[in-house]
Amino acid sequence: MLDANIKNQLKTYLQNLKRPVELVVSADDSPKAKELSSLANDIVGLSNLVSLKEQQGIRTPSMSIINPELGSNISFAGLPMGHEFTSLVLALLHSGGHPIKLTDEVIGQIKDLPGEFKFETYVSLSCQTCPEVVQALNMMAAINPNITNVMIDGALFQDEINDRNIMSVPTVYMNGEPFSVGAISVVEILNKLDVNAVARQAEQLNNKQSFDVLVVGGGPAGASAAIYAARKGLRTGIVADKFGGQVAETVGIENFISVSKTEGPKLVANLEAHVKDYDVDVMDNQRALSLKSGERFEIELESGAILSSKTILLATGARWREMNVPGEQEYRGSGVAYCPHCDGPLFKGKRVAVIGGGNSGIEAAIDLANIVEHVTVLEFDTSLRADEVLQRKANSMGNITIITEAMTTEVLGDGKRVTGLTYTDRSTNESHNVALEGIFVQIGLVPNTEWLKDTVELTNRGEIIVDGKGQTSIPGIFAAGDVTNSAYKQIIIAMGSGATASLGAFDYLIRHSEADMSAAEQVELESEKTETEAA
Repeated sequence: MLDANIKNQLKTYLQNLKRPVELVVSADDSPKAKELSSLANDIVGLSNLVSLKEQQGIRTPSMSIINPELGSNISFAGLPMGHEFTSLVLALLHSGGHPIKLTDEVIGQIKDLPGEFKFETYVSLSCQTCPEVVQALNMMAAINPNITNVMIDGALFQDEINDRNIMSVPTVYMNGEPFSVGAISVVEILNKLDVNAVARQAEQLNNKQSFDVLVVGGGPAGASAAIYAARKGLRTGIVADKFGGQVAETVGIENFISVSKTEGPKLVANLEAHVKDYDVDVMDNQRALSLKSGERFEIELESGAILSSKTILLATGARWREMNVPGEQEYRGSGVAYCPHCDGPLFKGKRVAVIGGGNSGIEAAIDLANIVEHVTVLEFDTSLRADEVLQRKANSMGNITIITEAMTTEVLGDGKRVTGLTYTDRSTNESHNVALEGIFVQIGLVPNTEWLKDTVELTNRGEIIVDGKGQTSIPGIFAAGDVTNSAYKQIIIAMGSGATASLGAFDYLIRHSEADMSAAEQVELESEKTETEAA
């Protein structure tokens, strides 16, 4: 099952096991079950602390990883390859006593959770967001024996997907009831299970000292800004809803200079590791609610906590633009989707539409055409905006239909899932219905600035207006990345603008706080003044 190179790597990882682990495999004569049995035997052959047992389970094929001492149980229904192979490796390590990378406080909170929690996490093996959720729940299951989690390959267990009307991954059920859809972290899970968690977090945040630079947003721009600020010796914090932002959902990245090819989750992991090399206070899973100016700037969070800082750097990024038509919200996650790579496998053999004829839309159509029965692309403009090479590829595929001058007007459904859509032909004003089971929306980005209205100056599209140093219309407040009026929304540009805005914030601090500066800062300021005069 595993090639020699992967076996050698896995054998090295399994040397970190500190206690016995038992694999319980439920298999039959199906090809996937045979592959799973082969995988289990490969693993057993790599460590004398891993044993194998065969036993018919609720789902076949499946494999449970059990710690006999603790009684923990982590399961994989299907073959955990693709992006989920890392989840399998980590489940083995955590079940075998390898330290879990969570704070002592979070580990204690997991151990103290009252009651039993049976989680079922539906994934597709091509989904890059899914492993984050699977690993979060697996870590909790490895800590508390009253918590179990099973990863379910939705493409393999299609009957369950249909019975539960699951059309978006990752989807999590707890004790048989819907729990969450989309990315969710350990802290967010605990916040849902522990009613007092948010209040405790707010109290801890309220007790934090004021920052020199407080970055709001944890994507490439925010990470870059925090690193540059910390390197200047400034008291730096990052408060973010989710570290990594939208990059975590990006599949292939081939235009990040010096790295020929990478993937979103890998880039996010590297960003987070780089930030942690410095003295940066990262406050994750916190959403900003408002920004107030005064002697110090204040950021109020949804939890009720208030953080203060001498300067603020806004890097809240952007999110997928929605169609804003009747039925879209009603059927979100039940046929309306925004990530073709994650949710595409759930629509195997079905008819779908892609809304948008730009690069992302045509790329999505091409990817989906290899999975689904037919793809209909609807483009509002008179022609596609995608690169010519993508258009040629799409036109060469026999199951893609492209319709231009099409304005989507409604998402249709039967109360449970999408059954079609209506669109208006802008050239004739005629209305048309298209029967289908999935709609993938790919029509660009919207800046996350709703919470900033009546504070900094915005464009008519909601983007923050910044100058050459990243400063907004309010002195001391800076912004960077996709949330700004930058001409192009690219990862490498966001990182550069994060560095620019951070240096702008540093320049602001040293020019507005000379009385409070350290000797080193005084020397740097005098040096900058000399360079300016010489220029």
